[in-house]
Amino acid sequence: MPIGRKRTKDTMADKPSSKNNQAPGKEILLSAYKYMYTAASMAQLFEDNKAICARYVHATARGHEVPQIIAGMALQPQDYAYPYYRDDAMLLAMGISPKELMLQLLAKADDPFGGGKTYYGHPSYRREGFPTIPHQSSATGMQAIPATGAAHGLRYLSSISHPGSDQKAVVLCSLGDGSVTEGEVSEAFQMAVLKRLPIVYLIQDNGWSISAYHDEFRKSDAYEYASGFKGLERRKANGTDFVKAYPIIKEAIAYARENQAPILVHVKCPFLGHHTSGVRKEWYRGSENLSDHLKNDPLPKLRHQVLAAGFTEAQIVKFESLIDTEVQKAYDDALASADPDLATALTNEFAPTPATTEVGERAPAGAEKIMMVDAALHAVEEILNANPEALFYGQDVGGRLGGVFREAATLAGKFGDHRVFNTPIQEAYIVGSTAGMSAVGAKPIVEIQFADYVWPAVNQLVSELSKSCYLSKGKFPIQSLIRIPTGAYGGGGPYHSGSIESTLLTIRGIKVVYPSNAADMKGLMKAAYLDPNPVIMLEHKGLYWSKVPGTEEAKTLEPDQDYIVPLGKARIALAADQDMLDEGATAVIITYGMGVYWSLAAAKQLTGRLEVIDLRTLNPIDYDLLVERVKVHGKAMILTEEPLLNSFAESLAGRLSQVCFRDLDAPIMTIGAEAVPAIPIHVELEKVVLPTLDKVLVALKRLLEG
Repeated sequence: MPIGRKRTKDTMADKPSSKNNQAPGKEILLSAYKYMYTAASMAQLFEDNKAICARYVHATARGHEVPQIIAGMALQPQDYAYPYYRDDAMLLAMGISPKELMLQLLAKADDPFGGGKTYYGHPSYRREGFPTIPHQSSATGMQAIPATGAAHGLRYLSSISHPGSDQKAVVLCSLGDGSVTEGEVSEAFQMAVLKRLPIVYLIQDNGWSISAYHDEFRKSDAYEYASGFKGLERRKANGTDFVKAYPIIKEAIAYARENQAPILVHVKCPFLGHHTSGVRKEWYRGSENLSDHLKNDPLPKLRHQVLAAGFTEAQIVKFESLIDTEVQKAYDDALASADPDLATALTNEFAPTPATTEVGERAPAGAEKIMMVDAALHAVEEILNANPEALFYGQDVGGRLGGVFREAATLAGKFGDHRVFNTPIQEAYIVGSTAGMSAVGAKPIVEIQFADYVWPAVNQLVSELSKSCYLSKGKFPIQSLIRIPTGAYGGGGPYHSGSIESTLLTIRGIKVVYPSNAADMKGLMKAAYLDPNPVIMLEHKGLYWSKVPGTEEAKTLEPDQDYIVPLGKARIALAADQDMLDEGATAVIITYGMGVYWSLAAAKQLTGRLEVIDLRTLNPIDYDLLVERVKVHGKAMILTEEPLLNSFAESLAGRLSQVCFRDLDAPIMTIGAEAVPAIPIHVELEKVVLPTLDKVLVALKRLLEG
């Protein structure tokens, strides 16, 4: 019998009966032994061939097999699993074959998970008849938030009876006990109990966190720690004994399934393998500790239980021999498989978006002028009306306030607090949960209250959202629309005035949008929602109401509800006079956000001499248009509100200079804020730090005069 198997909904199905408390039968014991022996055989083969197998870092399940196998056998096809990096026994029990795992181990082209891009034991799996395994990173504990977001999405979709939703689906999140000390795990637990989500946190505790022993990094284990989260059911299981652990873990999964509620299972396991192939156990563990753990090896215990169930020694020996043969064949086949095509290294940064052309009416007849904040509000309302799988959440966006800028006003009242709701002050959860939401088919729009508060979310943004499409061969792009008010005006001070685009733009795998007027706000918001990739919308709060002098043109006629502005297309906000251009007396300003209005104000004093390009999208960027216009004018300025030093603006100037060098009449000029750590609160100090019309004019005159 091949070790891999097709799953069906009835396979090991948890039913709400007392049978969940019964000991495993003979056939279950034999199946469990098959998976456990296979995992051990693979681990030994990797060790015997470490010159080849340790070329890429890997970890194995040795010692942890009991909880992994029980969980893997109990999951059903409608479920979602977030294993951690040593859960290969769980993957075997779910039905993934040794060869599939070895193709990943050896980074082969036919690796079904990442095509040679990611580590062993990091599956991205979507196959009919199997639980879904979304992509997750190696960062310990980070999977807790996406997994909880997946459970959150399942809860929401089932609440609206969305087609394809299954009210008995659960999410399994596997964690090492050491990772529970991560703050983001706490955020996940908090939301799981707050929203009563159908998730099982399976905690494997071997007493170690790499080379740190438990008395160095915790005062309480995960079971004790979880007692502080009211509504989180808890169980303990013995990870050395399959027969004892089986009814506990199986019942825990049944609890989450039947009650659609969270539960944590803490399992003590011996640690028999290396932390990874690159961090070997003998480097930091004494012989006494190793010996103590070896005494609790679950494999010989399960073998004895299989014999006690009625199988003979001869049958077991033959069974083991067949498994060893199959494991060796899987390894030989994987080793002989082709390496990846080198061209695939540059594929799957993004999934294709359907929003590729401008559609709808930007300025329909009879339309009224609206402010940017209302354009955002109307866009989200129209999205929610048209897409039942869409939901909107963040800090203070719920019914009482409707956003600190009133950008979500009335939405909770119209759509219900199950769909538009406040979150705790948990930026990591707000952003990271969208990965899980997207994986199950929900389509989240979320908000970080101010750009200065995005930093707790960057771990999730980088580790989980940005890499998912690339490392899963495009199977798990993350549809995530993240709104972030940004920018400075009127004494907002050091924690409410920051600009963050340069930091965001160093993160590959995300898109960054920055509208400067109401029409673009609405059209870009619609495109961002339709995009299957993570999109961050930076919304300048100084433009929301056009209260800053000179920003009245941020108000526009309201586009119709079908209006879409594709990402990556800049807009010429002002053209230069053709006669001036022919005389070589013009320059082009490349800018975005508030910079558009500084530029337009400057153009009024330099009549006909300026072309203003509003980027609208910073990644992807309309690079071809920029090259064309810089070459046409021969003089260019890049204007940003950010501190200029080491910024996106300087980077863009450098790239354009290389391509346009022979067409330039002067070096590309860059203007931005002063290189200080924050925006000071006093309005006059703020002016010293930020670009102003006067500063821009001085620089432009110098540029134009050559």
